[in-house]
Order: sequence, then C-alpha cells, then structure tokens
Amino acid sequence: MKHDLLSGREAPRVSCIIPAYNEQERIGAVISTVTAHPLIAEVIVVDDASTDATADVARSSPGVVVLQLPRNGGKTNAVRTGLAQATGDYILLVDADLVGLGGNDLTTLIAPVLRGDADMSMSLRRNAPWLWRRIGIDYISGERVIPAGLVIGRMAELGTLPRFGFETWLNGVCVAANSRIAVVPWQRVESPIKVRKHGFSRGVLADIGMLLDLFRSASPLQLLHQIISMRRQRI
Repeated sequence: MKHDLLSGREAPRVSCIIPAYNEQERIGAVISTVTAHPLIAEVIVVDDASTDATADVARSSPGVVVLQLPRNGGKTNAVRTGLAQATGDYILLVDADLVGLGGNDLTTLIAPVLRGDADMSMSLRRNAPWLWRRIGIDYISGERVIPAGLVIGRMAELGTLPRFGFETWLNGVCVAANSRIAVVPWQRVESPIKVRKHGFSRGVLADIGMLLDLFRSASPLQLLHQIISMRRQRI
C-alpha cells in the first residue's frame, strides 16, 4: 500500500490523467516520471486520435491505461474521457508535452492538496508567459490537482464546453466555491510553444483557436474576474 511521503499516513488514491495529441517525442519522459511517483496510484493517457505513435509510446509503459479516441475532439473531451475512467480520490492533470518534469515537481504539486492546505493546486512553469509569472498565476495551466468530487459529478457540464474550455471552466468552479488555491512554481519545467512544435503557420492557428475557445467559455470580463479572484484565493 502506498503511503504519503510527507506525513507517513496512508495516502488517498491519486489518478493522473494525461490528455495527448501527437506527442510521441515528449510523452514517454512524462509517463516515466509519473509512473515512478509513489503518490500516484493510476495513470490514464487519453490519446486524442493522434496521427503519430503517441498511443504506442504510452502503451509501452507497464500499468498505464491508454484510451484511444476515434476522432480528435479537443482537450476538454480528452480530459472528460479520462475522468470517466478515473478511480482515485484526487485527480492530477498533466500535459503530455512537458520538458524537464521531475518527481519532486509532482510532489510539490500534489502535497498541498493531500495535506489539506489547498483545495486545488496548479503549476507555474518556467516558460509561462511573462505576465502570468509577473502576477504569480497561470490561469490556463494544464497541471493541476483537484479532489475528484469537484468534477466527477459535473460530467454533463463538461460535455457542453468548447475544445479548450476546461481550464477556464475549472477556474470558474473554484472561484464560485471560494477554493483555496496553491500556485506551485516549476522552475525547471517547460511546455514548448505551439510554433516550436507545429511550425509557424500551424502554431499561430492553434494559438488563435485556443484563444477563441477561451472566449467561448468565458468573456474577457469573466476571465479578468477569474484571475483577480484566483489571486485573492491563493494561499
């Protein structure tokens, strides 16, 4: 039985969900770090109809549950699919493209929630946009730890969100609940920008599509309110 590294108490089950699309070059290192972590009981990779070997790389890791979607439906749908399979008391969300992720980074993200100091934790990566690092919060961070009960009962809502609306939706849930939020700096971890991954034209189009989805899920005024509220709720 796994135990809490911080207190010696028996740890609750943590399910890690990794949504992935065409990340064969990076996902292997992410999975290796996640599967080796003693606080993580379950790892679920949701392959969003990749056209490369992402699913094969994920399947090569023992113990990893790989869910391969028949068509590309966007990150929100991939996360929702993973949540439907998760059995843990807590959910750890990790992007598949992280570079430099280590076990200690995961511990610092998981610990505040498992200790009961925070209701949600979220990463602040080294290469997060300057403004987010300046204000101390990346409101669309893909790395979070939350109680499973916060989202499992709201699967129908998730089904109505745009392709990249999950993070802003989750922000709204946490703001409404006045959740305590831990922001965890990840000084060695980066997420490659889309232009670097996909080339200039495809990368710019992907960024534009993501921004449009953000505004479909919350107006600019609502997004500003989220950021201000989340800063106030930060522990």
